[in-house]
Amino acid sequence: MEKLMYMMMIQKSKTYNRLTKSVITEHVENIRRLDDAGKLEICGVFKGYPGMAGMYILKTESREEAEEICKMEPLVTGGYATYKLVGLQIADRENNYLL
Repeated sequence: MEKLMYMMMIQKSKTYNRLTKSVITEHVENIRRLDDAGKLEICGVFKGYPGMAGMYILKTESREEAEEICKMEPLVTGGYATYKLVGLQIADRENNYLL
């Protein structure tokens, strides 16, 4: 059976440099909610990649659920960032690394 996760690539918009402490706090609270709900595999900030802010790897039941999570991200709803959602096929011991 194919195992999928979804990667949300967060791209900075032209207003990214206007982020406020309040928006950053909302962003971190959102990360905590996703983690508490078991929807977040990992997240992080990109260093040395102009235009890219960071990413989430989401554990969801469907692409539609992942899309809804992306649309609710405070950086996105505030206009500070956009996103690309990419399906990630998992390779692991269980599926012999897709061999």
